[in-house]
Amino acid sequence: MNLVDKITKKQIRTDLPEFRVGDTVRVDLKIDEVDSNGNKKVRIQAFEGLVMAIKGSGVSKTFTVRKVSGNVGVEKTLPVNSPRIDTIVVTRKGKVRRAKLNYIRKSSKTPKIKERV
Repeated sequence: MNLVDKITKKQIRTDLPEFRVGDTVRVDLKIDEVDSNGNKKVRIQAFEGLVMAIKGSGVSKTFTVRKVSGNVGVEKTLPVNSPRIDTIVVTRKGKVRRAKLNYIRKSSKTPKIKERV
């Protein structure tokens, strides 16, 4: 094992659940806020949506989550090993036949994704 592998192995998170493209996940993100007095506060904000893509491997692994807020689609691409991610909860397991669900962006309707057992 070379030096790069040893260093990156320490930075990979193992406390996150296994999820795939097509799953609906709730990602709890840590948000830093500063109030009017200058005090820093960290709060947790949930972002729930469909996993559209997973890219990379190891430390540089990222995933894209899309939700529809009102009539506006919102996407976030998040690193899996980010310290900003508090928890990831899989709320629904979906069965899809694609590695990237880019076609969902074009559709104005909610996608019908079958449940995976």
